[in-house]
Amino acid sequence: MLEIFLKTLPFFALIGVGYGAGKTRFFNEEATAYLTKFVFYFALSAMLFRFSANLSLAELIDWRFIGAYLWGSAFVYGIAMAVAFLRGRGLEEASIEAQCAVIGNVGFLGVPMLALLMGPEAVAPVMLVLSMDLIVFGSLVVILITGGRDGRMRLGILRTVGLGLLKNPMIMSIVLGLTWAGLELPMPTPLEEFVSILGAAATPGALFAIGASLASKSAERMVVAGWLSFAKLVLHPVIIAFSALYLFPLDPYPAAVMIACASLPVAGNIFILAQHYGVAPHRVSAAILFSTAFSVLTVSAIMAWVMELY
Repeated sequence: MLEIFLKTLPFFALIGVGYGAGKTRFFNEEATAYLTKFVFYFALSAMLFRFSANLSLAELIDWRFIGAYLWGSAFVYGIAMAVAFLRGRGLEEASIEAQCAVIGNVGFLGVPMLALLMGPEAVAPVMLVLSMDLIVFGSLVVILITGGRDGRMRLGILRTVGLGLLKNPMIMSIVLGLTWAGLELPMPTPLEEFVSILGAAATPGALFAIGASLASKSAERMVVAGWLSFAKLVLHPVIIAFSALYLFPLDPYPAAVMIACASLPVAGNIFILAQHYGVAPHRVSAAILFSTAFSVLTVSAIMAWVMELY
């Protein structure tokens, strides 16, 4: 485990540098917001386009993989919602807490880290996990919050969800890359070098942005934040491992990548969603802060285990 910890340490060290810059106000919230926009709309999108342009849809789509991930994540989602209901929370808060329990920082942390630690072959399964998180669970939480608030499901919700997906640069860059690959278009050298240079900024930029954004997060609601961090860092990867290794038995390598993705801390975009809808933003903020801090140890432990699977 020590060897894996030392390999993951530089990634978390970059997060720590960003946190220090944010905490000392060397990087204020406005600067962090613009860095996050650069990574989200440009650097990470370029990286995802470059990766997906070298794949085929057949390589990306694996129905057993999809079934294993959706079953395991839906199971944990249900547990988190049940716990919230038992505490007397409503549908809106329960859905946000469930989102914290299953949606990890795959885009900003998983794509760059797992591609380096587990090799370029990890890119396809990581992007498939990212797509399911964005399309399935990203849509579900909006439907549940909006439907719970209105007291009924309206067709307009589907329009809101659809527009949200079309505006997401990660989804669109994957779709564009797969389209490029499907048409078997050659990648011109200037374009290849352009997306390579721009995509190279994704790893340090994303990790620094994660840390800087954590500096503004509060540590309120510690008991609930602790439960949500446990659900994301421990329960989610354990259930996913059971699903990927036993219920929908996958080959060892894609199963290992899926489990590694499930071990990642709570995604930062859930806070944006919670803030937008006014649903438990402080609770989500604390869950992101706690899970990212504890993930230094838990991710290393799970990575050490999954690397023995293949």
